[in-house]
Amino acid sequence: MIYSMTGYGSSQLLLEGVTYEVSIRSVNSKQLDLSLRLPSILRDREIELRGILIPALFRGKVDVTIRTADNSLGTSPQVQINAPLLHAYYDQIHSAIEAEGIPQPEDLTRLLLSYPGVIVEQGETPLTDEDMQLLRQAIGEAIDQFNAFREQEGASLERIFVEKLDRIATLLAEVDPYEQSRITDLRSKLEERLAQLTSIQYDEARLEQELIYYIEKLDISEEKNRLANHIRYFREVLAQTGEPDPSRGKKLGFIAQEMGREINTLGSKSNNAAMQQLVVRMKDELEQIKEQVLNVL
Repeated sequence: MIYSMTGYGSSQLLLEGVTYEVSIRSVNSKQLDLSLRLPSILRDREIELRGILIPALFRGKVDVTIRTADNSLGTSPQVQINAPLLHAYYDQIHSAIEAEGIPQPEDLTRLLLSYPGVIVEQGETPLTDEDMQLLRQAIGEAIDQFNAFREQEGASLERIFVEKLDRIATLLAEVDPYEQSRITDLRSKLEERLAQLTSIQYDEARLEQELIYYIEKLDISEEKNRLANHIRYFREVLAQTGEPDPSRGKKLGFIAQEMGREINTLGSKSNNAAMQQLVVRMKDELEQIKEQVLNVL
């Protein structure tokens, strides 16, 4: 089982007439790249919220957005004075004035009301611990939906990989008939050309030795075995179960690279037009695997 880095999840929470909308979107990335957008009322909770999100997101370029929507549409905006904060500002200013002996501002009330957080509109009332607990639950619901989406997309990727691996294995098996015939053809061509050279005598034993040496250089049995082993290992990694693992996608990428090396060597040793066509088709299937493996978590 594999997971995709592409995912989406959302949830909603209603608190005192205000709807909190949580949405999570992601695409592929080498590491976890988390972008967190919050309303002003939650800015001081960013570290806390990141602590909830990071362990659950694993890897990818992830955008997490929390929006607020006031449900009292059509009514006059309601405001609230944050009295504890207002008194704190007043005490600090009054103490500073007495300590430094500076004149008191002409309009202290207006000054105090202009300070950040003293006047808040409906929906910006600071959240209590109980409210935050409910918000954490809503975020958890969005994460669950997000990971379920990733699992579903991962299943689609797995089907693509299995299809491509089956195709490469089939093409590899189709190499066998050409592998033997090319050696026979090579021997026949050399003998025909030597037969045309009637004025030149050659050592048949030496010719046989050189032919054996040349054939050994064209031997592809090791490349075929290694490619088959890489295909089998790729399938084993796909079949691993458990939670999303950021190293699994990277491991599949490494295996795909090794598969490419063996296929390229097959092409360089093929010395046969039909074999080269099979190699080109294997490369095409492998390129599609490499494109999709970038999205594996």
